[in-house]
Amino acid sequence: MTSVDVVVVGGGIGGLANALALSRKGLRVRVLERAREFGEVGAGLQIAPNCTRILDHWGLLDEIVSLGVLPEHIVMKDALDGSVLTRLDLHDVERRYGFPYVVIHRSDLHGTLLRACREAGVDLVTSVTVTGYEQAAGGAVAVHEGGREFGRVVIAADGLHSVARRLLSDDEPVSSAYVAYRGAVPFHEVSGLDVHPKDVVVYIGPRCHFVQYPLRQGEMFNQVAVFESPKALAGEAEWGTPDELDAAFEHTCAQVRAGLPLMWRDRWWRMFDRDPIMSWVTGRIALTGDAAHPPLQYLAQGAVMAIEDAWVLSEHAGGNGDWDAVLAAYDAVRPEHCRRVVTTARAWGNLWHHDGDQRLWRNDVLRGRDVHDYTYVDWLFGPTALTPEQEPPMFPGAGAIVS
Repeated sequence: MTSVDVVVVGGGIGGLANALALSRKGLRVRVLERAREFGEVGAGLQIAPNCTRILDHWGLLDEIVSLGVLPEHIVMKDALDGSVLTRLDLHDVERRYGFPYVVIHRSDLHGTLLRACREAGVDLVTSVTVTGYEQAAGGAVAVHEGGREFGRVVIAADGLHSVARRLLSDDEPVSSAYVAYRGAVPFHEVSGLDVHPKDVVVYIGPRCHFVQYPLRQGEMFNQVAVFESPKALAGEAEWGTPDELDAAFEHTCAQVRAGLPLMWRDRWWRMFDRDPIMSWVTGRIALTGDAAHPPLQYLAQGAVMAIEDAWVLSEHAGGNGDWDAVLAAYDAVRPEHCRRVVTTARAWGNLWHHDGDQRLWRNDVLRGRDVHDYTYVDWLFGPTALTPEQEPPMFPGAGAIVS
């Protein structure tokens, strides 16, 4: 193979975002993907303005919007009685932050990035499993069963179970004991149900929540059911099974129970994150995406953070031949922001899943919120910081969550 400037390990959303962003800066990039072909599994995901701002910068926003949906509101409801607790007006969100909130099928976002990488001349290589990383003179090496790939920098986008992360930390994924079931179906299958065809709706309940929103210009409907697994808490190896799904939502409102039969029951996703680490760089090897900061899903920032990582690294790399300086600048800003997101996501999930008197207190607090109060999202939805000085302050009381 011809030599390249950057080797990216992993062809998911984070890996392709890095490859695209760096190739746009004139760098030669090779992506190594272990699967036989590039693709994504799953269903829907949410893209907040801090990410659509970057996709617009890359010239991809129009395509993303054409493939997804611009929802009108995010509506939060109580999962037990179905009452509305609070909402975000997403038209007003776009006015405030300058860019829209989009929901899209995960494979459609991945496909858009993949097409853009091909058009940009990224070298896309499949069926390569990277088993190790090494430093080398003037760069680093990704080691795989077929040989070694040298780059002036190697970016590890190798996910939750990252091999490269072992160079920086001996930590392990942290189980939340929660599990997610998903299901994306043609809209006609839910048209007779009490659903919101133009909104993102989140039902929050005791140790469970249920999410619904449209996909693909309203032609599909996405549902996510999340619950705490008693089997996981008991230490059983097989947990998150369909019988637990049914039991977890047995006492929820009619709207939630009506959607449950449409969930995929042959697969489920156990929810893990990792404790934050404050350096993602060793020599010329850098972590990105879930390899660096796998979150729980409660803030809907997992894919967003991966795309932000790519933008920040590429902006520092543009016109700068000093990779050590580039990686130092990246490492100075991204770990702290993502630490905030990972720890806040844990706290937000706890709030969602309150029971008893805590549930009643939470509901009162949410009902008392002004619809146009952005105190708790300004730090997320605004422009992505390129330096520590640009990182915005968080919301009041955040220190107790993220410290």
